[in-house]
Formats: sequence, structure tokens, C-alpha cells
Amino acid sequence: MFDTLSDRLAATFKNLRGKGRLSEADIDATAREIRIALLEADVALPVVRAFIKQVKDRALGAEVSGALNPAQQIIKIVNEELINILGGETRRVRYAKTGPTVIMLAGLQGAGKTTLAGKLGHWLKSQKHTPLLVACDLQRPNAVNQLTVVAERAGVAIYAPEPGNGVGDPVKVARDSIEYAKQKQYDVVIVDTAGRLGIDAELMQQAADIRAAVNPDEVLFVVDAMIGQDAVTTAQAFLDGVDFTGVVLSKLDGDARGGAALSVAHVTGRQIMFASNGEKVDDFDAFHPDRMASRILGMGDMLSLIEKAEQTFSQAEAEKIASKLQGGGKDFTLDDFLSQLEQVQKMGSISKLLGMLPGMGQIREQINNIDDKDVNRVGAIIKSMTPAERTDPKLINGSRRLRIAKGSGVGVGEVNNLVERFFEARKMMSAMASGKGMPGMPGIPGMGGGAKKSGKKAQPAKGRKKSGNPLKRAQEEQAAAERRALGPGAGQQAPAQGGAFGLGAGKGPADFELPKEFKDLL
Repeated sequence: MFDTLSDRLAATFKNLRGKGRLSEADIDATAREIRIALLEADVALPVVRAFIKQVKDRALGAEVSGALNPAQQIIKIVNEELINILGGETRRVRYAKTGPTVIMLAGLQGAGKTTLAGKLGHWLKSQKHTPLLVACDLQRPNAVNQLTVVAERAGVAIYAPEPGNGVGDPVKVARDSIEYAKQKQYDVVIVDTAGRLGIDAELMQQAADIRAAVNPDEVLFVVDAMIGQDAVTTAQAFLDGVDFTGVVLSKLDGDARGGAALSVAHVTGRQIMFASNGEKVDDFDAFHPDRMASRILGMGDMLSLIEKAEQTFSQAEAEKIASKLQGGGKDFTLDDFLSQLEQVQKMGSISKLLGMLPGMGQIREQINNIDDKDVNRVGAIIKSMTPAERTDPKLINGSRRLRIAKGSGVGVGEVNNLVERFFEARKMMSAMASGKGMPGMPGIPGMGGGAKKSGKKAQPAKGRKKSGNPLKRAQEEQAAAERRALGPGAGQQAPAQGGAFGLGAGKGPADFELPKEFKDLL
């Protein structure tokens, strides 16, 4: 969603690099470019004004003028101000001291409340809670049936005593659900309320009545991240009518400009608590302002990636694979290879995972073209092999490859590519697991690996050859006799004393010169 904004900001910061000092004109030009980028992203005008004012005030202050690298200091300021307008710190759910905790969802029709109720229930279940979904949207056709399907998919319970479609009292259902949750020992109740195509008095009154009936611990306003400027107007109206405590962004994976995410928290004073970024039930997570700011600036989101990996990969399985790779990788089979691919697939879309890595914005187009079905195709090829072939892929000759290709519905070339990629991957992972570094890359001191050692022993230095010219030979012998008379080391240049960082005598970090390739990245 923030691709366009990220690209514009990256181009703006690129113009600053290489400048030793920034003039007031440079800062004004940078602020102007950032303002245009935010307005194009559909960020609300009051938010843009406040943001630019803060950035300019700090950029013109001592923290930039006295900085060693003013361009990096400007990026740091923009990052911190982005975090501020996104809400500052991560906002956690406030749970009731004596259960059940009641969470009420409010928002416009079409914002994705019902689907989000299931995602929130699934997330709470992963946090060791026992949630209950309550169907209080009794007006929209098939809303109760939809919530029932969503609850089943999320693996959580549902309370739906009324059929809906205009039948039933939503306030009574909400009130009765609390007693039902206490009897069945559910510790969190998620109330899905009705929405409208626009803001009206009836919607606000119904939402206010449900709030009064259940006295919720959290009232979450669900906003469609793709509606742009109108999100701010809607959020303000719901704040006045229902007084919500937090915001949930839905459809964050859309192709809109994303200004709502950068506006709602600042305008309403209520923090964004959750974000939904896909169609699957687990495409939902807590909202972290610092991580979102990092993604917008193209710095990646390694913490979220690590958390996903920790949730997916078991420690025992990781240690088992590591032990197989330590001994040269010969015990690492195609079954292990497939197992690792499936574990990565469980973490989510491969393109999304790669997008969390720093610097991936430069190859965003290639990442977006990655098809997750390729992993399924690889799985089909491996599962078409016999157990012996998976254990020892060297057995796979021409006739076997033809049989595997027919069994998996692919060409022989794809089977060949998979086998070759497996051997390359096993070699690389084995080298990394044993601390030898990446094959084909120069070694790093203390990290192992790198260039292969030559099998030849170092030859002793041969004596100096004598000149064939009698006069020159006599001069050389006389010079050698004089050196012997003066003692060892005479006539030789003293070796230079080494300095810190391998820079030579009298030199320090300030004299260190980065290679051109690294300078271009700064």
C-alpha cells in the first residue's frame, strides 16, 4: 500500500546523500518533496502540516547542523516523526480484571468488520485466550451466516441465537452473550455490530445502545485503509457518536495510497491497534508504529519476520536440520528440503516475507512477480520421487527424471533444475552451518570460508642471481661484503609499523576509505 510513498521518499533522500553540509535551501527543498509525497499518498492536510513543521524545526536545529552525516540525520528525524503520527508506542489490548473481556467492533458497512472479527478471534486464540464471537449484525442479509462461516474457519466459538436478516434485537443478543460467555467460560467476547453505507443517526444510536448494554473494555473502530481522506471524516464522526478506544486497519494489502493509516491516529488521538493485510485468517497482527515507519522508509521489518519464524519453526526441528548440515550436508535430503519450504510457506506469502527485508524496495517489481505456486510445483516434483531418490538424488538418472516429470505434470527441464538447485542449496547451507561462509565469496576474518587453500607448499626463497656482466658482478659482491661488515639489516628499509584498522602507522578511523560500492549506499 505504501509503495508509492516509499519510492517518493527514497528519491528525496537520495538527493541529500553526498552533501557534507545542508543549507536552509536544501532543507526547504526536502520538506517540499516530503509534503508532496504525503499529499499524493492521501494523508490528511492537517497531518501533513503538523508533520512538515516538526521535521523542518528539527532539521534546522543543532542536531542536524552538528551531525557528522546530515543526510542520515534527516532520515532519522523523518523516521521518528512518522512513528509519532502513527501513534508512537504499540498499543496493547486492555483485558478486564474479572472476565470476560468485551471487545466491540464498529464501523461502516463494507469496512470488513465481520471478516476481521474472525481474524481477531483467531489471533486471540493464538495468544492462549478462548474468544467468543457474537452476531449482533441482524440487519444485513446473511450477516449471521457469514460470521458463522468465518468463526468456523478461525476455529473459534460463536453465539448467534437470532437468524438475522432483519429479525431479532441486537441489543438483547449483546447483553445475553455476556452471561452465555460466563457460563461457558469464554474469557473474551467479540461483538460484531451492524454497519451502514453512510453515517446516520440510527447506526450511531444502535451502536451506543449496544455499548451501554455490554460496557465493553475496548471499542475498536474498523476502517478500510483504502478509502483515503474520507477515513478521517468517518473516524471523527464515530468518535463523537460512539467514542471508540482504538483503531483497526483493514485491507492494508490493497493498492490504494494508504493515507488513512497515517491520518486516523493523529486526528482522533486513538491509536491503531491491529492491521489486516490479506484474505487468510492469519493475515492479521498487532500494529507497531515503529515497524510500519521502517517499512515506509524502505528499512524493512526484521522484528516481524523473526516473530513469524519463531511462531512457525520449532527449535527441535531447526537443531535437527543444523546437525544434518554440519557434517558436509550429505544427510540433508530432499524430504528435509521440502519440509523447510513448507515451513516458509506457512509464514505467509513469499513476496511479503521478502518485502520485510531491508533494501528490498529496489527490486520490488521482481518480488511482486514471485508466484507462491512455484513452491507447490516443487512439492509435487519431490513427492513424485521414490523414498530412495529423495534420500540420494544422485540416483535420479535420465529415465527416472522422465518418470518424475510425468508424475508431477512438469517438463524434464524443471526436474533437472530442481535437482541442480537442491545440490547448490545444500552446499551453501552446509558451508554456512559449518562457519565457512558463502561458497564463492571471499573469506571474512573470524568467519571462516572464502578462497580455497592451495595444495602447494610455499617454496623457500631462492638466492639472488648473479649478473653475467663481470664489472656489475664485482660491484654487487663489493656491496654485499660492505653489508656483511655493517651487520644484519644494513641497507634494508625498516618495515612500516601497523596501525589500527590495518591503516598503517599514525592513521586512525578517520583515514579509513570505504570502497566505491559501499559509498554509493550511504
